[in-house]
Amino acid sequence: MSGGHDLLIAGGGPAGLATALHAARAGLDTVIAEPRPIPVDKACGEGLMPSAVRALTALGLEIPGQPLTGIRYIQGPRQVQAAFRHGPGLGVRRTGLHSALHRAVLDAGVPVLPLRVEEVRQDATGVTVPGTGLRARWLVAADGLHSPVRRSLGLGVRTRGTPRYGLRRHYAVPPWSPYVEVHWGAHAEAYVTPLGPELLGVALLTTRRAPFTTQLESFPELAARLAPETAVTAVRGAGPLRQRARTRAHGRVLLVGDAAGYIDALTGEGVSLALAGAEALIANLRRGTPHRYESDWSRATRRHRLLTDLLIRARQQPVLAPHIMPTAARLPRLFAAAVNALA
Repeated sequence: MSGGHDLLIAGGGPAGLATALHAARAGLDTVIAEPRPIPVDKACGEGLMPSAVRALTALGLEIPGQPLTGIRYIQGPRQVQAAFRHGPGLGVRRTGLHSALHRAVLDAGVPVLPLRVEEVRQDATGVTVPGTGLRARWLVAADGLHSPVRRSLGLGVRTRGTPRYGLRRHYAVPPWSPYVEVHWGAHAEAYVTPLGPELLGVALLTTRRAPFTTQLESFPELAARLAPETAVTAVRGAGPLRQRARTRAHGRVLLVGDAAGYIDALTGEGVSLALAGAEALIANLRRGTPHRYESDWSRATRRHRLLTDLLIRARQQPVLAPHIMPTAARLPRLFAAAVNALA
């Protein structure tokens, strides 16, 4: 069809924007459909692992933020930490990350249209979005955890296990450590991420449906450092976190980022995986090998998926869960190896 684009990206979050930047470098005529005003905020731990920092640097982006030295696990008097061996991570407000990616996309000449994509129709030569006049040779679904495109194509897979949810709030408190701290509780983990000289992000990953302040009380030592009057943002939530897709490639529709499937935020790799997926997707379109995207995605995310799934399965077993933190403390070299395998 004349007038169509090479690539239409449904969703202008980090996954969609990174895909657009790779596409622009590859010379693909690309357009993004994103109905939400920019920047988009969401419940997010806001800690970028070193691999994400490297991927953003490779895209020519310099993201302002707070350097992160490593990961520290804490449970009562026990703690164990591991430094990143291959460069620092970065604590970055989600809105700051989104704004930087959005500016780079506009500078690359990629238009961002205020349109919502919920239904697509595809044929042998392309994909059409009904009611919008948009058509492209390929459509990338980068529309998030609860992807409307994934749902409309019947690509979702029912998940098992106890649902987990994420809650996040910011506090005007100076960071007391350059590490991301993960506090382990009976039913939740609390992530403390330095985001600036006077700003902390606190994210709770939990199986309980209860208010943020109620859940924070189960971490009394942490709660004592976070006076209620220092809270500077409202609570945001997300979930259920585990989402599965039957495939990442369905005809001329390709899934990337959280839309491609998500296990849990426990290991903090969401942005890193989105960036790796975006690069693999465009590399295959450029080579004319879209059929290889599924296997490349699997290869790029395998280590993360195996480690995260193993940790979550242990977390949800009453017999094993109490031993995760003590085991990490007894085996610091193994803990450091796991952290750096993900970093």
